[in-house]
Amino acid sequence: METNIKFSRADSAKFFRTLNKRVNSYFKENNIKRTGNWKLYGKAIVMFSMYLVPYFLFLTLDMPGWIQLLLTFVMGVGMAGVGMNVMHDGNHGSFSSKKWVNKLMGGSIYILAGNVYNWQVQHNVLHHTYTNIHGHDEDMEAGRVLRFSKHGEWHKHHKFQHYYSFILYGLLTINWVITADITQMKRYIKRKLSYGKLQSPTKQWSTLVITKIIYISMWIVIPLIFSNIVWWKVLIGFFIMHYTAGVILSLIFQLAHMVEDAHMPLPDETGTMKNTWAIHQLFTTVNFSTKNRIMNWFSGGLNHQVEHHIFPHISHVHYTKISKIVRDTANEFNLPYFEYKTTRKAIIAHFRHLREMGMQPVNVTA
Repeated sequence: METNIKFSRADSAKFFRTLNKRVNSYFKENNIKRTGNWKLYGKAIVMFSMYLVPYFLFLTLDMPGWIQLLLTFVMGVGMAGVGMNVMHDGNHGSFSSKKWVNKLMGGSIYILAGNVYNWQVQHNVLHHTYTNIHGHDEDMEAGRVLRFSKHGEWHKHHKFQHYYSFILYGLLTINWVITADITQMKRYIKRKLSYGKLQSPTKQWSTLVITKIIYISMWIVIPLIFSNIVWWKVLIGFFIMHYTAGVILSLIFQLAHMVEDAHMPLPDETGTMKNTWAIHQLFTTVNFSTKNRIMNWFSGGLNHQVEHHIFPHISHVHYTKISKIVRDTANEFNLPYFEYKTTRKAIIAHFRHLREMGMQPVNVTA
């Protein structure tokens, strides 16, 4: 679908101008950069270590099976951690004030089985611009398997989606390896979509093929050749690592948008949304568990989704501090600021939403 959505410019109360001024003042008064700091750099080392150290241990040491199994789970957690904390900030240009560092950290998606071009188009261009708008935000699309929005087509099996969805969530990153990147790239190049300068299709496809070969070589071919681990254990370990990362990433993504409170508005007949872009973000994003230090540290600020969507170029290490400014300003302008106090409450809200979206619409016959 062509992205011809326009956002309203009517903001007589000047919400975003006021909020932006206050957030800018926070950074100026405290003499700090909007990008990452030593907290982020230290966390990056931890996440990369969780992801990669076990890999080299597998290649160099003989270990009992139960330790190998445990380490594959650790790698999966590290994989998700690199994605949320390092790759995500890098591809938003918020990891560092240096472009080459952002490019390097953003490029870590290649060792997570993904692709920079695809991710930047789906996430930075489509998701951040057209958040929760059916037919435009691809984060809402799951083919015929899941129905996230009342505007989506309903099928009989959706009645059970709140039961089987969790099983499918674990396949997220494995899908990157197999089909998702190919189908996405074909679609995005055809539509001439890009985040920044549009690169030649030849370069994009060459990058995709080369990085996939390197990825498969790193995680499957090299362990088969240089370790004493039998082939079926290598494949099972590969699957467990990806499945662990997939469950973590999918759940955290879904809790920020696919929940009861989040709105899913459509444009009017002229293609114009009711609200300005910034106010639209308040209606379509939800925070969760923002007082939980572990969640704040591990999720890369994705539990502070409201702050992230309004200020995607600010590193997540600052979200806890600026959240009070965003919340107070939203309240001052009588605008929503959706938040679940705990992760448990957000998970319940997500599966309630799935159950509701799985119910047969009154205008549809079974």
